[in-house]
Amino acid sequence: MTAQLEADILAAVEGAGDAAALEAVRVSALGKSGSISDLLKSLGGMSPDERRERGPQINGLRDRVQAAIAARKQVLEAAELDAKLAAEKVDLTLPAPPRRKGSVHPTMQVMDEMIAVFAEMGFSVAEGPDIETDFNNFTALNFPPKHPAREMHDTFFLPEDANGERKVLRTHTSPVQVRVMHAVNEKLPSWIANGQEPPIRVIVPGRTFRKDSDQTHTPMFHQIEGLVIDKAIHMGHLKWTLETFLSRYFETPEVVTRFRPHHFPFTEPSAEMDVQCDRSGGEVKIGQGTDWLEILGCGMVHPNVLRNCGLDPDVWQGFAFGCGVDRLGVLKYGMPDLRDMFASDVRWLEHYGFSPYAAPNQASGLS
Repeated sequence: MTAQLEADILAAVEGAGDAAALEAVRVSALGKSGSISDLLKSLGGMSPDERRERGPQINGLRDRVQAAIAARKQVLEAAELDAKLAAEKVDLTLPAPPRRKGSVHPTMQVMDEMIAVFAEMGFSVAEGPDIETDFNNFTALNFPPKHPAREMHDTFFLPEDANGERKVLRTHTSPVQVRVMHAVNEKLPSWIANGQEPPIRVIVPGRTFRKDSDQTHTPMFHQIEGLVIDKAIHMGHLKWTLETFLSRYFETPEVVTRFRPHHFPFTEPSAEMDVQCDRSGGEVKIGQGTDWLEILGCGMVHPNVLRNCGLDPDVWQGFAFGCGVDRLGVLKYGMPDLRDMFASDVRWLEHYGFSPYAAPNQASGLS
């Protein structure tokens, strides 16, 4: 009986085609209600003489079946691994599929280049929120109550809060000037200005928002604002700073500029700065030619702005300037349409993108 049972179990073990079938054989033989387990349980009802005779037979059967199951399991696992490796085999003679490469967006590249230039000139970087109060965005910067920039057709207003105040998506980075000067005046530790006394020399890169969209304007764009506050500051300091920046940014010593009178509520006197260029051939080339291109706005900080920020205009003077990061990128790298910078076209990004391993610096070059 034991010999026949062993033969049947070993045949079933050998015939198991996979791990699940082998497990079923093991349970039927060695499980709680298995055939060999039943034999082991019967030893308790035998006489001592029968137990001495049958015990070694049944225990030997159990050991041989366990060894057969273990051996068959190894065979099945090896066969399963071989089948898996064969199914996942890679033909190394085939060409690799094309893989998209990440790159630095031109806007971020240009912003890093501008920061690198101004950092070498002694400017630190300040930042502020995209959503601003009306006071910081307009009132503190000397905008009159009925100024067109306060109207819905020009500015993105948020719904009124519980106090009836409407915050705005900032229309320029100038509100950070207010935050910096307030932090300095109050002598408080600040994540913007670190609570330092004047002189102040900061640049403010960031996103801004206006209701405008065409080939040279987008509803969301990027600016860099500059602010210098010190004693005895004048327009000559402003002109030198901007000409030095343009020369280093466009990487040419031949930069010729001119100031044209303009009006900004937060500066007095105010000016727009033009740079000499060549417009022939459908391109704009800075540092050559006899044409002129308006490139940024600037001026001396208005006394009212200084007063609004708690600084005495009879003691402190300063200048401010602002320019579009995206527009300077278009000029330097020859992009035909500003809107393409925000279109998320992978082909455009592959063409105009920059290597993430080549950080702009003055030593090895900006671009």
